[in-house]
Amino acid sequence: MCSRYILANTLPQIETLFGLPEQDIELSPNYNISPGQYAPVITNENPYQLQLFKFGLTPFWAKSAMNLFIARAEGDSNPSDDPKIHGAMGIIQKKAFRKPIRSQRCLVIATAFIAGPKDVGLSKPYLIYLQKHKNPFAFAGIWDTWINPATLEKEDTFAIITTTANTLLQKIGQHRMPVILTDGQAKRWINSNTELSSITAMLKKYDSNQMNAYPITPRIKDPTQNDKALIQPIGEKLIIEETYIRPAFPHTSGYHQAKKAQKANDQTYTLGDRIKPTNE
Repeated sequence: MCSRYILANTLPQIETLFGLPEQDIELSPNYNISPGQYAPVITNENPYQLQLFKFGLTPFWAKSAMNLFIARAEGDSNPSDDPKIHGAMGIIQKKAFRKPIRSQRCLVIATAFIAGPKDVGLSKPYLIYLQKHKNPFAFAGIWDTWINPATLEKEDTFAIITTTANTLLQKIGQHRMPVILTDGQAKRWINSNTELSSITAMLKKYDSNQMNAYPITPRIKDPTQNDKALIQPIGEKLIIEETYIRPAFPHTSGYHQAKKAQKANDQTYTLGDRIKPTNE
């Protein structure tokens, strides 16, 4: 985990939210980004360019493809995935990641991600999204360039950094989650001058109060499946979202009717209602 995520936003939305100039790249909605596929990233070397890298990192020194799609923030120091663990981030010592975490970082652009219980995985998947953040957002990623010794072809690859699960992911039965960056953190993450101590300080679980999830079809297990129906709910959201409404006179009947309507709307709201790509 995180082995699957989605990016359903349009290119103009990505350009606006990440402060990018107009990009010369073709981008279509992908509702099932899986290891081995190419997906958009923003690297520290090219912070104003959206590039397509392969999901599954292979270190530059590897003799064959390794496809490391996740990188544990704690390295080998937390085999039990204890959510209360403290201490040094072992990722800085791992052979495959110690160079990228220092000098080859990237933003992995996403609309939401998929997770399931640890014991059954994507046989019981949930779509997890940020409640109030404008889509898309960014995972903390690392990248590397590998040259295939057999073909001499260059391949740019990336991995998503994971940490222990917050309370929302724990409700699902999952023990890990991707590191999600705030807007301010995202800028520092791809700043090559950011000190390593500041980088490792960002490798924390995202606030569960700002997230939500709902169950989706296990059809997501098949990486060849890629359609908007994959992200439609097949059950209730884990948290009921309610937006406070302040009318002119809170004591009037109109106030209570508005609150009731808002609550009903929030209970049925799904990510698919928010994301409406213009190029579908």
